[in-house]
Amino acid sequence: MTAQIEKTKTPTAQGQASYERWREELRADPAYRAIYEEEAAKSELWLQLVEARQAAGLTQAELAKRLGVSQAQVARIEKRGYDAYTLTSLRRYVQALGEDFTLEVRVRQRAPEHGGPVPVTS
Repeated sequence: MTAQIEKTKTPTAQGQASYERWREELRADPAYRAIYEEEAAKSELWLQLVEARQAAGLTQAELAKRLGVSQAQVARIEKRGYDAYTLTSLRRYVQALGEDFTLEVRVRQRAPEHGGPVPVTS
């Protein structure tokens, strides 16, 4: 039955269905998912901040008031491509969101390109 349905779909719909199956297979791989989530988190910090503020039910102006800064400064922090965050500014931003929010920072050592163990020196 699936083959009959596939035959009646347009080439675009078939391609979309094929892509969705491939994407779901990738997402099912825990190693891929971990790498994807880490990279997405690094590149989309601004979006995480915006979504957290919205989840807290706050406008930029309301958050700015809690922080004691202008709305324009909150907008700058939430701007795509902004990368001048300090740990202190991120802590303050997250604290201003309320008790339901936390800031997590991880430091990891990259494995050498040859794939061997990570050398640790004392």
